[in-house]
Amino acid sequence: MSQKGWIIGTLAFAAAFVLFTSAFVVDETRQVVLTRFGQIVREPITQPGLAWKWSVLEEAHKFPKNLQQWDGQPGEIPTLDKTYIWVDTFARWRIVDPRAFLQTAGNVETALKRLDEIIDPAMRNAITSEPLIETVRKSDRKLDTFEEGVEFSDQSPIGKVSVGRRKITERVKAAAAAKVADFGIELVDVKIKRLNYIEKVRNSVYDRMIAERKQIAEKFRSEGQGEARKILGDREKELKRITSEAYRTAQQIKGKADGQAAAIYAGAFGRDPEFYSFLRTMELYRESLGKDAQVVLSTDSEFLKYLKTPDAK
Repeated sequence: MSQKGWIIGTLAFAAAFVLFTSAFVVDETRQVVLTRFGQIVREPITQPGLAWKWSVLEEAHKFPKNLQQWDGQPGEIPTLDKTYIWVDTFARWRIVDPRAFLQTAGNVETALKRLDEIIDPAMRNAITSEPLIETVRKSDRKLDTFEEGVEFSDQSPIGKVSVGRRKITERVKAAAAAKVADFGIELVDVKIKRLNYIEKVRNSVYDRMIAERKQIAEKFRSEGQGEARKILGDREKELKRITSEAYRTAQQIKGKADGQAAAIYAGAFGRDPEFYSFLRTMELYRESLGKDAQVVLSTDSEFLKYLKTPDAK
């Protein structure tokens, strides 16, 4: 290879090396700060696209530009009225000043530790400064968790809400936001993910809830039993009324029928009294003289007059 070709090849390789080490892509979710020997050399790059480092000695520090999450460590916190509760907190934050972020935190892991040191104490101070009802509820809104018709007090048995959970979290956010601003961080939101009693208190609370539900159930059972007795009583009363009316109607019909039958019999037998006497006597024979019947009568008994031969009269 000639000297000229060698020089051109060397220059091309050097140009390719510089191009490869100087160009980089900025993602739409990233922002970049360039430093040389630890010193920031120009304004942060926040727009996505192809960017350049003017020297191979420059270092590109990439930080997220979108929202980041922070999850606090759950723990026990006492309220103002000495009730221990289990609190789990979370927050959303983002880097708004990458220069300050690089100089103070340096990376996301360190920033999360700083947030631990700032948000957790702020939340603890806010909760310990208020009674339990302020952390549990947001307002004095009437509870709608009871069945319709069940009476209960509009006011909570543990007090009246004057601050509420929303204002408590707003206070925590305001107190923590002023401190994290020094790290180039904007605290977007702070919320309580979960609240619960500690295990020792939780069992007694569950027992009280079960007792309240049993009381409500017993009230419903009592009302149901009373209604059932009323229905049964009405049914018995109606049954007796129907039976009485039916018996009266039956007796009236039977009496009327017996009267009509007696009139018919009287009309029929009045035409021939001897024949009527004969029929009645035959009926008496059939009723009294059965297969195994034994009757002792004199031969001149009137009862046997139709069993005698005409000559025996």
